[in-house]
Amino acid sequence: MRSTGFRRTFVALSACSLVLAVTSCGSDDDDSASGKTRITVNCMPPKSAKVDRQFFEDDIASFEKQNPDIDVVPHDAFPCQDPKTFDAKLAGGQMEDVFYTYFTDAKHVVDINQAADLTPYLKELKIYETIQQQLRDIYTVDGKVYGIPRTGYSMGLIYNKQLFEEAGLDPDRPPATWAELRAAAKKIAGLGDGVVGYADYSAQNQGGWHFTAELYSQGGDVVSADGKKATIDTPEGRAVLQTLHDMRWTDNSMGSKQLLVINDAQQMMGSGKLGMYLSAPDNIPILVKEKGGDYEDLALAPMPGGEGTLIGGDGYMFNKKASREQIRAGLKWLDHMFLTPGDGFLGDYARAKKADAPVGLPEPRLFTGAADAKDQQVKKANANVPVENYQAFLDGNQSLEMKIEPPNAQQIYSVLDGVVSAVLTKKDADIDRLLKDASGKIDGILARG
Repeated sequence: MRSTGFRRTFVALSACSLVLAVTSCGSDDDDSASGKTRITVNCMPPKSAKVDRQFFEDDIASFEKQNPDIDVVPHDAFPCQDPKTFDAKLAGGQMEDVFYTYFTDAKHVVDINQAADLTPYLKELKIYETIQQQLRDIYTVDGKVYGIPRTGYSMGLIYNKQLFEEAGLDPDRPPATWAELRAAAKKIAGLGDGVVGYADYSAQNQGGWHFTAELYSQGGDVVSADGKKATIDTPEGRAVLQTLHDMRWTDNSMGSKQLLVINDAQQMMGSGKLGMYLSAPDNIPILVKEKGGDYEDLALAPMPGGEGTLIGGDGYMFNKKASREQIRAGLKWLDHMFLTPGDGFLGDYARAKKADAPVGLPEPRLFTGAADAKDQQVKKANANVPVENYQAFLDGNQSLEMKIEPPNAQQIYSVLDGVVSAVLTKKDADIDRLLKDASGKIDGILARG
């Protein structure tokens, strides 16, 4: 799953809506009539996001000024990647020269031989070596590099500091274990007046996504290391479901309305009626700008459990038919747009601050070493949100294992949706049977590849 709502200005966009991809739109001609290398780009922010749209256009203009031998033609496309048409575009040879992918797409695209090998060109992208290794690894298959990460996120716990105080909890000491979370949720729900202690998703594949994150947090896995067998029918898997069951039916801390999706939790949190839910940092601007929340009340903690957290994000892969000139032009474009610390479409924090965009959220954090230090320095200098509210998240993440989503994620999430929804809607749900049945279905998905 993608994390919904990357930070920007007046319209909260999904991470994929802010992505750009270089494309020839099926053309084999990479040169315009003027003799320039021609690259078309999609994922231009929609017209409704006026400020983002202007930033995008301004950055194209500055890129072309610095690179007069490259002609950039932007296409308005929202969202950037539609899962319903992605495979069809690949199979039909209609994919862009440089196209947006979720992390979970990378291996699939390589497996069906639709990605160009970028390894020979990496020396031209000097920033590449400073990108976090675990993100680079996602696009590396059999020692060859097929994509460039653009951004990443990790799951954490968003909580309402005001409700913590009202419930007699210390807002500066968020729950570190699932037992502590359960106890805190019960106290918060005890405030009454429709307040819910903890909310979780259980529909539209989002329940399976969160089950995976919760399983990772307790040291479990959804599939085996070789990707061939389900590994959810385990003590860790049962612990996840038992905790949800007990909060729902014993503690009554999750409310009576279930089959929730992300918008439901955001609505509850923004209106001050929810104590906690799992999310990535980019949810916070949505809670403020669209759902009525306040930055001062919203804090972020690492995943309870202390073992691991789910990471996701996006990047770019080049069409195997892209010419050498297009690949080089595309890498320059990515470098200019997204990979310059403290600058570019996502990193120009001074420009973002002037446009009233949130600056200072703890993610995405793409770089390491001196590049990361520069990016963070510029971000800190322009911060306009209470960064102290996110320090626990930053500190806690240092000791967590960062784990990508499982293969065939959406199909697996669909299966796990049924497991989570059963536990939250049926008091007598048989957890052992649910896990056993789901394991068989997941094994079938993995066997089909």
